[in-house]
Amino acid sequence: MYPIDPIYTANMNDQQRAWFYAEYERARKDEVIGVLLAVFLGGLGIHHFYLRRDGLGLLYLVFSWTGIPMIIAWIEAFFMPSRVRQYNAAQAMFISSQILAAGAYPSGSLSTHCNACGQPIDPTAVFCNHCGAAVNRSTLNTQPAH
Repeated sequence: MYPIDPIYTANMNDQQRAWFYAEYERARKDEVIGVLLAVFLGGLGIHHFYLRRDGLGLLYLVFSWTGIPMIIAWIEAFFMPSRVRQYNAAQAMFISSQILAAGAYPSGSLSTHCNACGQPIDPTAVFCNHCGAAVNRSTLNTQPAH
């Protein structure tokens, strides 16, 4: 499990917790990759693009011909693990708030049905909470369950 588990999943049931972990795994970034990008491709600002800091990434890219961004990126490589942890914490908070907000709707008001098992699922889910099948948004079946 993740060290953030008790903070963000405390008020969730098992299905919501599984949904959280699936979404968090897709959104999280790796600290080692962040450091390696800063060291090897930092002069182009790739480490900023990795953390979705596009403005700084573009600034580094524009001034990459000077060599200054590469020097700054080497220094930033030491700060990348904490920046990646901050990014992951922000993602976890956002995902948790979205899941808990989706759980506030009455059951069935936003439900669709999984093509694999036919059970109702939340339309924003990536995976079916019942069978674990990946939900393809274009193939959702919105007919009532039999």
